[in-house]
Amino acid sequence: MARRKKRRKGGRPPEFGFFGDLLDTTPTATLDLHGDTAVEAERRVKDFVATHARISKGQVIHIITGRGGGSGRRPVLPGAVRKALTSEISRFVEEFDKDLDEAGFLVRLK
Repeated sequence: MARRKKRRKGGRPPEFGFFGDLLDTTPTATLDLHGDTAVEAERRVKDFVATHARISKGQVIHIITGRGGGSGRRPVLPGAVRKALTSEISRFVEEFDKDLDEAGFLVRLK
């Protein structure tokens, strides 16, 4: 006869920080970088963030990089986007992290 696992009582649910709120928010704008080179992606991200920092203050935007599986090599766009978000435009960014699919970034603007 199989034994049942006992449930632990009093366990606390996982705590979600601000990132949980980031995932729950519907992005106001999306930038799709599929097919871009790293240099093009960096420039487009900087322009996109700077523009939306003015018109979408405090909102969440979505930057789609893809997983990089189509190239057959190591993905370059996620690194280029992370580099852009931590460069001079970081003054517009309150927080950012990978999306649920890990194929892009969710960015909350200041």
